[in-house]
Amino acid sequence: MIRAIFHAAALPNANAPYNALHLKIYYPAAPTNSDAERMSGVIPADKSAAPMPVVIFLNGINVGMESYHWLAVKLAEAKIVTVMYTHVAETLPGVIGLTPAIDLSKVKPDTYGSGATCPAVQPILDSLKQLNDDEKSALYQSMDLNHVILGGHSAGGTVALQNGQFFEQVKAVFSYAGHTMASTMLGFAPGTVLKIGSKRTLLMRGDRDGVIAASRVRYEAEGQSADPVEKTFDEACQPSAGSEAYDVLLQGANHFAIAHPLDETTGRFFLDMEMERDGEEVRKQILELIVAFIEKKEVRGKNVVIRKK
Repeated sequence: MIRAIFHAAALPNANAPYNALHLKIYYPAAPTNSDAERMSGVIPADKSAAPMPVVIFLNGINVGMESYHWLAVKLAEAKIVTVMYTHVAETLPGVIGLTPAIDLSKVKPDTYGSGATCPAVQPILDSLKQLNDDEKSALYQSMDLNHVILGGHSAGGTVALQNGQFFEQVKAVFSYAGHTMASTMLGFAPGTVLKIGSKRTLLMRGDRDGVIAASRVRYEAEGQSADPVEKTFDEACQPSAGSEAYDVLLQGANHFAIAHPLDETTGRFFLDMEMERDGEEVRKQILELIVAFIEKKEVRGKNVVIRKK
């Protein structure tokens, strides 16, 4: 049985009402059929696989956690506690939307690398520790908080890639349709690729990604043949001894292949290309790649091109 609990945390140095993080934490549960469970709906975690690794998943801009619910459930079935969260704040100056939380003051030529670009990660880690230490929590002593994986989609994938290096508990990072090419609007030279440290890294991308293609103007990279995710693998990944990095191209997949169901009232789905493979098949493959990566098994699959270093 897969269950989830909710939690809330405050974003430091942010002004109300845009300082709230609302967490949903998915986990495998073991019902005891107690009266308390029947009345509250809160069921304790299955401790048979404890302590379990934890994925903190960062959403794309204006893509709600509902579109990643399928992934969280499947990861929990694989005994991986998975955290989704919602944060509403500025996505662009004067524009309010869903964001993984980005501190743009840390994404400038003279500041990048000096600290975390995502102010949400530490409050989430603090919340997880609180829940893991609380005897009354459904997640009591169920999580391995020294084995955290940051993952994300699109801008959330970018933020995951950027921030793994700043947290000792984070052992690996993965992204779908995320890269670290820097916007010239932030003062970076055209074609700049931001380094992401030496943690184990899984980059996934589709060859039908219309959103990244349409966004190249941000990096003044319209004339470049290399995909921004490909350039991130080539130039940003710095695997150290004992770690590795993967670049996985999923044939027939587009930018929003990981998001299902996709809310077409928000986000930039209209820029995307049509999928050339069955969506369920692609999502199953994305899941298998992520689980294999987290469990340190062979990363492989059909209809993919994989590079490793």
